[in-house]
Amino acid sequence: MDLRCHAWRHPRPRDVAGRCIGRTDVAVDPRKARRLARRIHRHALREVAQGQAAPGLIPQGLIAPGQPTPRVVCCSPLRRCRDVARHLRRLGWRVVVDAALLEADFGHWDGRAWADIPRHEVDAWVADFADHAPGGGESLRQVLARAAAWTPPEPGATVVAHAGWMLARQWWRLHGAAAIPSAGQWPSAPRYGSRWRGL
Repeated sequence: MDLRCHAWRHPRPRDVAGRCIGRTDVAVDPRKARRLARRIHRHALREVAQGQAAPGLIPQGLIAPGQPTPRVVCCSPLRRCRDVARHLRRLGWRVVVDAALLEADFGHWDGRAWADIPRHEVDAWVADFADHAPGGGESLRQVLARAAAWTPPEPGATVVAHAGWMLARQWWRLHGAAAIPSAGQWPSAPRYGSRWRGL
């Protein structure tokens, strides 16, 4: 069984410019959370109508024929993802909150301005990008292992995700868990509100 998922990055949070944000529970504009939820819902309905959705995407016995409703969305416990899932619940989705989907842990760096983090600490992270735990948090190897180990509750599940988790999951899909990138090889973050298929 192919247990790939479709991941959408959460909306842009408030007051994060220039800050290191991992597990810090920052808020998003409620209107942006609602708009993204509606986009996800419309996109899923189009896929069902076009016959592109995974079999498990349509609840059995809950809706009239010709009126399919998507079934499950997974998200991290952090508000910037959970708020989008909350709006999807109102549209008939089942919500699964899962700590395995959390953003990377930056330890004592988390929430601080990048300019306030000592340069030698950042240099140490870049020099040992695979195994250095920035701020005493999580190493990239740990994030990759966590993203690779996650299993969606059913095929075709939708995830409202963080950039770090999406990048780690994509890297694992493309390169496997044994291939660890250097800092220069690590790809750019997905745009806020963007969708990546087949993770």
